[in-house]
Formats: sequence, structure tokens, C-alpha cells
Amino acid sequence: MRAHQPRVAVASIMHESNSFNAQPTGMDAFSFIQSSDDRSTLSAWGRGNSEVAGFVEEGLERGLDLIPICYATATPSGPVSPEAFEELTRRLIEGLKSGPTPDGVLLALHGAMFTEEFPQADEEILRRVRAAIGKQTPLVVTHDFHANISPAVVDLADVLITYQQNPHTDTKQRGIKAAAILTRMLRGGIRPVQAMVKPPILWNIVHQNTAAEPLRAITAASMELEQSPRILAASVACGYQYNDVPYVGPSVVVVTDGDPALAQREAQTLADRMMKCRDQIRLNMPDAATAVANAIASDCFPIALFDVGDNVGGGSTADETALLAELLRQNANGWVVALFDPEAVERAKKAGIGGSFSAPVGGKSRSSFTHSVRIEGVVRSLHRGTFLEPAVRHGGQRYWDMGHCAVIEERTSTSDDLNLVLLTSLRCSPFSLHQLLSCGIYPENQKILIVKGTVAPRAAYAPVTKAIQLVDTPGVTAANPRHFTFRRARPGIAGLDVDI
Repeated sequence: MRAHQPRVAVASIMHESNSFNAQPTGMDAFSFIQSSDDRSTLSAWGRGNSEVAGFVEEGLERGLDLIPICYATATPSGPVSPEAFEELTRRLIEGLKSGPTPDGVLLALHGAMFTEEFPQADEEILRRVRAAIGKQTPLVVTHDFHANISPAVVDLADVLITYQQNPHTDTKQRGIKAAAILTRMLRGGIRPVQAMVKPPILWNIVHQNTAAEPLRAITAASMELEQSPRILAASVACGYQYNDVPYVGPSVVVVTDGDPALAQREAQTLADRMMKCRDQIRLNMPDAATAVANAIASDCFPIALFDVGDNVGGGSTADETALLAELLRQNANGWVVALFDPEAVERAKKAGIGGSFSAPVGGKSRSSFTHSVRIEGVVRSLHRGTFLEPAVRHGGQRYWDMGHCAVIEERTSTSDDLNLVLLTSLRCSPFSLHQLLSCGIYPENQKILIVKGTVAPRAAYAPVTKAIQLVDTPGVTAANPRHFTFRRARPGIAGLDVDI
């Protein structure tokens, strides 16, 4: 007789919502990976290096009957609109209820989704999922490394696993671990219990690189814990500082096989290690003018200047011009800047390849901190704006779309080095070098690369640059929390009053 094949629902709703960005995120911002055939859908979901790909690969390997429900994702931006939130959750819950109650659920959520009605929006999603499937159905959840985890999330999920690495190059592996744990639960092999400790500190995004101290040692300790057969998962999530929510900040979640005391003890140990590092995570970054001057004076190229205030992966506008303005003012040569500006793209398309271009670019979004900067030059090339990233990069995303794009060759260069502005009509996180390569821009040939991120782009840019400098720039993802007003954050969090 053939053994029962557990029926497992697989779903994901992912959004990192910057509550300080005034531009809401509607349904039109979300992309869905779905077909009318479950087999084709699973095949599509299994491509790439996301946690959902890990769910699919491991679930099929272990003989689970996977039922694809919903896979929705959007580029980080402002709060999810009430209409979008209700539509997303409706699709998820209706999918879970459309057939027999599944034997188990694998669910990938970001952990930093925000709506005005539900600031801790992922918690509300889990509350609705739990109501739909009942208390007894195993629910294993993955979260991003930047999740702001509430105690209710840990109560609602049987197992919570977050990425351990930033840049997020372990997303698929964490999905695989989640599916393996769920399989063991369904087959009676384990009885997971978990504990969470939230150290009362803001771990600033500038110091969230898990390959650098002081976080490297803490991350290594969490990985070492998972080598013990008694510990099923150990996660250190550093949190997302651009969410004004009660449970902003880091979390340590440890899952054990039936030993709550062990889970609590190990979680507390890791949390204590984070608190001891407070003096090591202070801010010390140059402003735009200083960073550009230092880059010009350098003899070590290419150098990447990370535009922290316009961190697209953190929900920024992607059109801040602080560094572009300084490059022009200081007559820098050999630079490249990518900016979101659909209006300027249309102007370039009308001019055509080789045509003259003279227009203000950037600084046009509702939440922009900077103003437009006029550039003069020629339209070097026009592009469809889609590209593929085959390698393991931050977040594991494989297919990308910048919308129609234009590369402008700016005229002020006083050498043979090209000054290039890549204009996009969709916001795009700089997690892949193919953002530039697909448009004929070769980063190794440039002197100064402006990268709109903080930590995540390192996986792509570290191999081709001689130096990376984080820059204190304005924007809705500025590093210094003093730029923002936190009204909902619980009292007593160290680091919300930081000065650079």
C-alpha cells in the first residue's frame, strides 16, 4: 500500500514597506507567478534561488503533494494600500479554503509589511491564515532578515525561520530547511517549540552586513547552533528601521525539538551578545560632498559609493540626486548613476539614439528629499529593461524588469572616461550587475559607481570594485533615525536617537 502523501499548501506574499515613504503601494505594484496548471506553476516557482524555490525543491524531493496557492511580490516601497492588502489576503485565504484543509502550510512572508490599519501586517496575515486552517494544521513560516517580528507571529506559527545572511544569499537554503522541518512534523518525527527574544536595541542597517563584525560572529553562532540535533533552527533577524511599528528592531528565534527551556536559553544568549555590541554599531559615514571628493582623489578604481538615503531595497524613491549633483559640481569623470525617472525616459525615446538630451532628472517623486538635476548629453542607447540574474544574489530573484530604459552619455567629462546616467521607468533594486550590463554599461570600466543601497548590493558589486563606501545621503532610507519620527515604537529601544 502506498504511503499517504501529505498535502501541503505553498504560498508567499512579500513586501518590505517603508512607512516613511508617502507613496502607497497598490495592487498594480505586485507581480504574481501563477498558471492554471499546478504542475506548471510549481515549475515556475521552483526556478531561481528564493525561499519558495527551496519549498518546492525540498517538498518534491521529500514526496509532499504541493498545492500552489499564491505567490505575490513587489519592490520595497511605501505602505501597502488597504485595498491591496485585502485583495492579497483574500487570494491567499480563498486558495487555502478552495479544497480540503491541507495537512500543512509553507508560507513565505517578509516580516516588514506595513499598512496604516495593520502596522505589523504580516502578523495579521498569519492571524487570518491560522483562522482558515485551524489550530492543529502545522504552519511553517519564513521571514526576511529585516523582519520586525512581533510575539504574536511566533505564537501563530509552529515554526518561524528567517534568513541568516545579509546580503541574502541563503534564501533558498532557508526555504529548504523550512520544508524539511514541516515534512518531519507531518511524519511524526519531531515536535517543534520555539522562543523569541527581542533585544531592546535598534541594529542600524549600516551594520547589518553578516560578513563583517560585529554581526559576523553572532551569525556564525546561530549557524553553529543548528548543528545540534536538538535545535531545529536558529535565526537572528536584525529588523527594518524604516517601519514605525511597536516591534521594530532585531529578534532572535530558536526552534527546538520539544525543549522550550533550551530554546529560551539559546535565544537569550544570542540576544545578550547583540546588546553587548552597542558601542560597535555607531554611525560614521561621509556626506555626499566628502565621499565624491575622496573618490575623485582615489587611485583605486572602480570605487562604489553606496547611496544609503536612496536604498531602493529599503523602499526608497530611487530618484534622489545628492550624489549626482556632487559628481557634476566637482567635475568627476568616469561615473555611472541609475535613476528612476519615467518622464526623462520618454524624453530620451523621443530624441532617439544619438539624439541630444537636455532635461532635469531625478528628484520628482512624492517623497524625494532632493531636487531634479539638469544633465546635458546624448542618448547613447535605449532598452526594454528586462534582464536575468543566474547567480545567487541578494534575495534570490532571477527575473528583473526596469521598464523602458535610456542611457545618457553626459557631456561634462574632461577625459576619455564616460559619464553615464541610466534612466529607468520602473524602480529597480541594484542587486545584480546585469542591471548595468544589460544596458551596455561595464562597471569594471568605470571609475565611480553610484549604487542605491546599503548592504544588499555587496553580493553583486564587491567582486568588481576595489572599494565600497557607504555615504550619508538624504532620503526615506537615511541611516540616522533622527531623520524620522517614531510614534508607535515601544519605549526603551536603544539607538532610535542616534546622531552620525
